[in-house]
Amino acid sequence: MSNNIDHILKSYWGFDTFRPQQREIIEDVLNGNDTLALLPTGGGKSICFQVPALALDGICIVVSPLIALMKDQVQNLRSRDIKALSITSEFGPKEVDALFDRCIFENIKFLYLSPERLQSEMAKVRIAKMKVSLIAVDEAHCISEWGYDFRPSYLKISLLREIHPKVPIIALTASATPPVVKDIQSKLEFSKPNIHSQSFKRENLAYFVDWDEDKLGKIERIARKQKGSGIVYTRSRYGTERISRELKKRGLSIDFYHAGLAPEIRSTKQNDWMAGKTQIIVATNAFGMGIDKPDVRFVIHMDLPDTLENYYQECGRGGRDGKKAFAVSLLTEKDITSFKEKLIETFPSLPDIKRVYTAIGNVLQLAIGSGLDESFPLDVKQISQQYELKDRLIFQCIKFLEREGYVRLDDTKGRLSSLIISCTNEEFYQFKLQNQKIEPLINGLLRSYSRLFEEPSRINEWTIAKRIRWPKDKVVNALTHLAQSKLVEYQQATQLPTITYTKERLDNKNVRISDEHYKLRKHVVIEKAEAMLHFAHSQSKCRSRMILEYFGETNASNCDQCDYCLSNK
Repeated sequence: MSNNIDHILKSYWGFDTFRPQQREIIEDVLNGNDTLALLPTGGGKSICFQVPALALDGICIVVSPLIALMKDQVQNLRSRDIKALSITSEFGPKEVDALFDRCIFENIKFLYLSPERLQSEMAKVRIAKMKVSLIAVDEAHCISEWGYDFRPSYLKISLLREIHPKVPIIALTASATPPVVKDIQSKLEFSKPNIHSQSFKRENLAYFVDWDEDKLGKIERIARKQKGSGIVYTRSRYGTERISRELKKRGLSIDFYHAGLAPEIRSTKQNDWMAGKTQIIVATNAFGMGIDKPDVRFVIHMDLPDTLENYYQECGRGGRDGKKAFAVSLLTEKDITSFKEKLIETFPSLPDIKRVYTAIGNVLQLAIGSGLDESFPLDVKQISQQYELKDRLIFQCIKFLEREGYVRLDDTKGRLSSLIISCTNEEFYQFKLQNQKIEPLINGLLRSYSRLFEEPSRINEWTIAKRIRWPKDKVVNALTHLAQSKLVEYQQATQLPTITYTKERLDNKNVRISDEHYKLRKHVVIEKAEAMLHFAHSQSKCRSRMILEYFGETNASNCDQCDYCLSNK
């Protein structure tokens, strides 16, 4: 067995040895034990379920809350010639049906799903027919009400236990406090406690909190002093663009990144930074998932993250090569005021939450009892104007409706178009013969995309138009006609965020927000916010020790390199 996993690691990832704890975790999984892997950011969590899944006969189901992270991991696996799929809210029913079929009848090794997708009857029926070897729960802290990112939909993961009771579960997270660790194992119905963990201490990472009004000047000085790459985190999308623009004027190699950019633009910016063409990326917290760039010498926060968990994960993207790196928070009292104001806005009133839910359904013209698993473009400006609601309030209410399991929001703009041929090859051919005006489009599609009969494919109407020498509008109209004729399932690209109903639309009076649950979440969020504020203001303890103690490491020593330690030498 040991030789086998070593061979898999070398063949697919090119590594000669495992990182600390990886081998022990993998062997535990292969022995059929439920396992919790608590590894810090950059600790190689994915290897812990990907290697045993390749060693076992069957498919590994990976539950993940983030579409972007799912796509990143699927792409990474495919680049290694490993068959992997993700089923996300971007796909329509027929597309989903086709993808599930592939998991049953083809040698697919990894299926990535959101926890919401597990709740559908189609998913339950199809998963029951699969030969499942392993269940992996990524970002497992989401299952705990005491976690910083609790999602009620994660509680449904235990359904997989009912469908495949003998299949082991591996839960993975980079940041969990002791109560969360205990809760994860309970909620996932571990047969016995089984935890593999590393210290959260990063020996090469120095933490600094700098109260400085001249933030741009500070970033410039850090960037010119440090030779490697850097990340600057800020809360707002507008802020990323403003900071990048101002620092570019000072001669820095810098760019910005946020979820509102089109996918191809985000990809170009990320690739340029990864390749060293750009030294610094200014980004919202949308940046960083799945990124493992070794030479990040500094991570700068322009605002306070919501929690120490988020702060630790974002800082942890620095110094992955083991060399010295700096995590610097640039703060003013105005930032603290803004942080507290945002905290209040995080919890809109229960009537406001219901009002926003109703407004969204009305604007979408969605009938009561419909909409389950359907996705719609969401025009927040229209809702704001029609119902006299602030944009920020709408988004905060949607976040709460997400946590309660009613809807899911994908605010990544620029979603690409997708298409799958939903009829037989013969029916499609007959249609082509009878509709010669559309024949160039059909031929262009079949020449450009090879698996249109088997799985949903990302398509580009501009590219198709150029190849067949049609205007783009004509291509879109023709594709829409094919969809109306029930020959294809076509989803056009959108520049709006997308909302998915994870439950059918309900009448306002049936939208139930538990007052007890509301108060519990508020208590947890406030408690974590206070821990973040204490960290920022503290001048009496080593920064590294404060983080380690927060995660339950009570015997931590001073780091001798943070701002507190250096000022007391």
